Amino acid sequence: MTDHTASFRPSGAGASGPEARAWLTGYADRLLAAVEPYASSTGSLITLPGTPGGYGTAVDGLEGFARTFLLAGFRLAGEDGADPTGLAERYAAGLTAGADPAHPERWVRPDEHSQAKVEAASLALILDLTRPWIWDRLAPSAQEHLVDYLASVVGDEGYPDNNWVWFRIVVETFLRSVGGPFSADDVARDLAAHDRFVRPGGWFADGPERSFDHYTGWALHLYSAMWARMTGAAEVAQAAGDDLATRSASDREHLARYLDDALALVGADGSPLLQGRSLTYRFAAAAPFWAGAVSGVGRPGQLREAATRIVRHFADHDVPGDDGLLTLGWHQPWRPLAQRYSGTGSPYWASKGLLGLALPASHEVWTAAPEPLPVDVGDVLTVAAAPGWAISATRDDGIVRVINHGTDHALPGSGGGDSPLYARLGYSTAASPLLDRDAWLSPVDQSVVLLDVADRATHRAGFERLPLPEPVETPAAVLASVADAHWLEEDRSAPDHGSGRPGTATTAGRVTTVSIVRGAWEVRLVRVADGLDARATALRIGGWAAGPGLGSTLVPLLGDIAPLSGSTVDDDATPLAGPSTTPWLRYAPVPEGWTAVGVHLGRAAGDPQDPAPPAAPHLELTGDQALVTWPDGERTTATLP
Repeated sequence: MTDHTASFRPSGAGASGPEARAWLTGYADRLLAAVEPYASSTGSLITLPGTPGGYGTAVDGLEGFARTFLLAGFRLAGEDGADPTGLAERYAAGLTAGADPAHPERWVRPDEHSQAKVEAASLALILDLTRPWIWDRLAPSAQEHLVDYLASVVGDEGYPDNNWVWFRIVVETFLRSVGGPFSADDVARDLAAHDRFVRPGGWFADGPERSFDHYTGWALHLYSAMWARMTGAAEVAQAAGDDLATRSASDREHLARYLDDALALVGADGSPLLQGRSLTYRFAAAAPFWAGAVSGVGRPGQLREAATRIVRHFADHDVPGDDGLLTLGWHQPWRPLAQRYSGTGSPYWASKGLLGLALPASHEVWTAAPEPLPVDVGDVLTVAAAPGWAISATRDDGIVRVINHGTDHALPGSGGGDSPLYARLGYSTAASPLLDRDAWLSPVDQSVVLLDVADRATHRAGFERLPLPEPVETPAAVLASVADAHWLEEDRSAPDHGSGRPGTATTAGRVTTVSIVRGAWEVRLVRVADGLDARATALRIGGWAAGPGLGSTLVPLLGDIAPLSGSTVDDDATPLAGPSTTPWLRYAPVPEGWTAVGVHLGRAAGDPQDPAPPAAPHLELTGDQALVTWPDGERTTATLP
């Protein structure tokens, strides 16, 4: 097979450690220099241009400071305090003013606004990491003000039951190390929450729901890895009735297992998976690979390659822009990607993706020879059990696809709306789910829905996963789920935090979906149970939303009556450039028994105006057995529920 992968790689893939470090250093310094003109007179607030975020300008300014402070701290630590651009002095002045309750440029406090609890963790983490060059040189009054500012989190019961528990652990660990207050009960409670989030394969759920996304890597794995290296962490753990050495060993084991899946989720061009909330953090998706380097797990050359390639992916798509600023968007500014909590300073959580710069040039992550990513070596097919994902990457086009039967940012039976960021049947590194307002209310792409006479589509959030035996003959991944498909009357007053819209659900029917996955193809089988609501007049199955340079194919594989076929074209419904086209098949009336379609996503080939469709798989059903003959002649037999 011809290796086309190189054409999808950004410049610099496979660079040596010193080359990669030099490039990342220059990239980081450009980001830090670009925000300086937007700092307040003391530097305590960095308020970047653009429409204020949902939490207001004061929070935007704090975020701009705290999140760029992360990056400044990594640069100082990695150079052992060498500071030719004066970062330590610049941020020390901001710390002094921001924590002073009487200063006109003071920060909003954690006990005044919950978002400050997030930013307090960045302050504490970097104050610890850069202790000799910033904290130890602050005036006693500034230190006292910072302790008082951070201490407002102690005993606070308003922390949500998700990755936020680490924000308080980090802050209270720093406080104890400088003689400030801390609560062993807080830390014990938060560590117990972290343990509750553990799922198979090294994954973490971001809270009690089926919330699987980049927060597993850039928050839950990252903070646990960094906390273990904070001054006094062992004493804090002991006070909380824990043992740091035992916990760290367990966390490293979880991280090592997670990295197997995380590496498989990076496209050959360095793109992360376009799935989950807070995508505007962009190359923060590189953070778990640096966490692996910090923790001493994984292969250093491969971790560096994954992390660097992700950052380069965005750089090669002109991130940041000519002004050097990160914006709310993906490749280009795209405001609809923001959640309610996203402000002008929010994108600088991307700084986490440059954590490797905190490691000195002598560290093995910089001295090891580069190693290829899984998609560079060959096709990848694996199942991530915790999120319920079949991960299929194809070497010839460098695309990673995820077929989803386990993630919806909801609880089983919840009956809310589908979040396009979580509940779609497929995600990839090349195509984005549709994310305009219509996509939240009426799923089209990567969906199986029932329609009423007004073409109102159902949602599947709250579905149940179905266990199936392993397929036989040619390896393939087989996943299944059953949903009480429901129409939703949306509650428009609810804030957008990335999950599906709440509202009043009306059940339409019970729909079982099975996915048999191999390479770029998914064979999708659908069955609607008896007892269908009379208002459900049609079944619609949607394919991938494909932008320029991609081809999305959807073909019927069963049935004597051809469905109505069509496509939806959206000009500005994703953060990727150009219009997107989503094919769909409509069956009316709703068919009995199994319905099956082939779903394909690949690079566009042939005449762009009339591309030749890819050869489709062939399907035969015998009883509860599905026999798939793939385009290359290989066969898979799967048992249906």
